Amino acid sequence: MAKIYISTGSNLGDRLDFLQQGLDAVAKRVGKVIAVSSVVETPALGFKGNSFLNACFSVETNLPPKKVMQILLEIEKKHGRTRNTAMGYQNRTLDLDMIFYDDLVLNDAALTLPHPSMEKRRFVLQPLAEIAPSKVHPITKKSMEELLAKCEDKTVPIQTQYSLT
Repeated sequence: MAKIYISTGSNLGDRLDFLQQGLDAVAKRVGKVIAVSSVVETPALGFKGNSFLNACFSVETNLPPKKVMQILLEIEKKHGRTRNTAMGYQNRTLDLDMIFYDDLVLNDAALTLPHPSMEKRRFVLQPLAEIAPSKVHPITKKSMEELLAKCEDKTVPIQTQYSLT
């Protein structure tokens, strides 16, 4: 059984409901959700857009990593997400990014693990450090707490009272 960590975000429509629907769909299709972070609200990073709600959660799964990624993309699409990398960052109803799959290091056209931008994104590291503070990045050998403390993204989260179940 593999333990994976997923970062989720939304900045369109009923943001909290999209996050909850994504979490529920992952629980049905990927595996057992074992931890869920608090939800943080942050301004859009890298483009002008609505503020995001972001969270992280961990899941136990028997599925291989590329199958998990395929399912995450299907869930996003079902919830109105259209990925267009040519346009750069953009507003989205639901974003599901696999951050870790156990300690697997993978770099191919379909999937890169650990997620290549995670260390630069406070909105990923803060909720991830909440549920897995001592999780060690398999390449940098630094814990999530250490990566958060050294993160150059100084975006200050907007205080929220949101949570997922």
